[in-house]
Amino acid sequence: MIVTVTPNPSVDRTIEVRELVRGAVLRASAAWAEPGGKGVNVARALAANGAKAVAVLPTGGAEGLQLAALLAAEGVEVVEVPLAGSTRANVTVVEPDGTTTKLNEPGPDLSPAEGADITEAVVAAAAGARWVVACGSLPPGLPCSYYADLVHRLAGREVRVAVDTSGAALSAAVAAGPALVKPNRDELAEATGRPLHTLGDAVAAARELLRRGAGMVLASLGRDGALLVDADAVMHGEAPVTEPRSTVGAGDAALAGFLFAGAAGPAALVSAVAWGAAATRMPGSRAPEPAGIDTGAVRVRTDPDLNRLLEGRH
Repeated sequence: MIVTVTPNPSVDRTIEVRELVRGAVLRASAAWAEPGGKGVNVARALAANGAKAVAVLPTGGAEGLQLAALLAAEGVEVVEVPLAGSTRANVTVVEPDGTTTKLNEPGPDLSPAEGADITEAVVAAAAGARWVVACGSLPPGLPCSYYADLVHRLAGREVRVAVDTSGAALSAAVAAGPALVKPNRDELAEATGRPLHTLGDAVAAARELLRRGAGMVLASLGRDGALLVDADAVMHGEAPVTEPRSTVGAGDAALAGFLFAGAAGPAALVSAVAWGAAATRMPGSRAPEPAGIDTGAVRVRTDPDLNRLLEGRH
């Protein structure tokens, strides 16, 4: 079983348009609502592929009710932590070439007591779990040490912790010693203060996070695939995506695929890249399903050319 915690979940409304033009009145070709939040997306991807996942998340207001209903329809087990405020609602605009524009609300202002309630719900749900996956931005009211505090709280238990966040929350979490962190290219660059022009730059940045306390680094690099760095090895994986439809949730799907395949070695990296690539072919943040995941298209190198230029596409 894998437990995910998303302190700032959302209801995500996706709108597809021919072209995003500022100041214009646009007609959408399609629109729909989905559960949102990085940990939520990890749980959705796992559930879509038959894995046991429990999503711990705070909910409040009409959007909270809608979020819980949407997750139930996808077969995701949810542990709700009641909030006085309302769950946020986000808007994603997608163009035909896969270009994605997101408008994210800040989320409700959580009290210290509500933050503590989320932590206690995670600790209770983690009994018997293989992984706790702490994901996403922190809502107003929670300190940047929230994920680090959670790592410390779960230390000594038979569960490993993965963290996928950014900024100060990522830096604090890394120092707490999680088993895995999963930054994207921008988050990795920000966390280390390094420009990432080559795979060698990305490897050096990942190794810096290892020195700071992370057990493994799974870095998603967009169209350049993903990089897995631990104390013993460096691996790079990539797969062609000829017609991307949406990049929303692709990194979350990659993390889910990595955990699904055992979270170690080339096979797990293959799974991560295949799941992430499959997600980009889906509309919105829909979870990839087995029929759309092609592990055979993934190329993994255990001795990547560190001078290879990153393509610079996001």
